[in-house]
Amino acid sequence: MEPALRAVCKDVRIGTILIQTNRYTGEPELHYLRLPKDISEDHVILMDCTVSTGAAAMMAVRVLLDHDVPEDKIFLLSLLMAEMGVHSVAYAFPQVKIITTAVDKKVNDLFRIIPGIGNFGDRYFGTDAPPNWSDEEDTLDSSPPLCSRNFSEGVAHPAATP
Repeated sequence: MEPALRAVCKDVRIGTILIQTNRYTGEPELHYLRLPKDISEDHVILMDCTVSTGAAAMMAVRVLLDHDVPEDKIFLLSLLMAEMGVHSVAYAFPQVKIITTAVDKKVNDLFRIIPGIGNFGDRYFGTDAPPNWSDEEDTLDSSPPLCSRNFSEGVAHPAATP
């Protein structure tokens, strides 16, 4: 998602928040943080390709709030969200604007969105696909999910902010 943003907004400032879900506790953990200076003065686009429970997205929003970004200047942008994730984020942070292309109703026992789009990172980069996966099939085996989120923040150019 970051390359597409850069293609449209050439001078956008980019930051990174890496959040991984602990495989034993299921809780999100912050592993890497790099934000632009003076991020609190800009509108921030928080990008995550899929949001299932919303736990990692909420942690990322909390990181931005801890860096003095006003809640009403945060946009959560996702290709696909589970209904649970939309409700969790909206309830916890009512001023964050949520933008998504689709909302699926269910999340399975492994917290994957159903029917979902599979692992977006694997599909995008062509990596770590399960052995029985193919482009022709929409079904994946039950191998453990890739449990990481790499959030990119696009900080809008000051001239482009409303």
